[in-house]
Amino acid sequence: MRRYEMMIIISDSLEEEEAVAVFDSAKQVLADGSGTLVDESWWGKRRFAYEIEKRNHGFYGILDIEASYDAVLELERRLKLRDEVVRFKTVRPELRVKKPS
Repeated sequence: MRRYEMMIIISDSLEEEEAVAVFDSAKQVLADGSGTLVDESWWGKRRFAYEIEKRNHGFYGILDIEASYDAVLELERRLKLRDEVVRFKTVRPELRVKKPS
């Protein structure tokens, strides 16, 4: 099990309750893949830095998870299939931070 951080951006064409339901379904896929949710953060509706798919706003959510590589791949695959998901990004936090030598 490795630690991952995933940001999910959901289309603002949905109501906030529907966007939260999409975010919750991502958490359910993670649980089905025997992953563990360490922390989550719902940022709500935010303005994009640039226009994406002719939209300027989206709902942001962050998942801090511990999961196997296969569970993360399955979650990413399912997010790609959802029309409501505008973008998502998965990173391994320990790889982002430079460690002093």
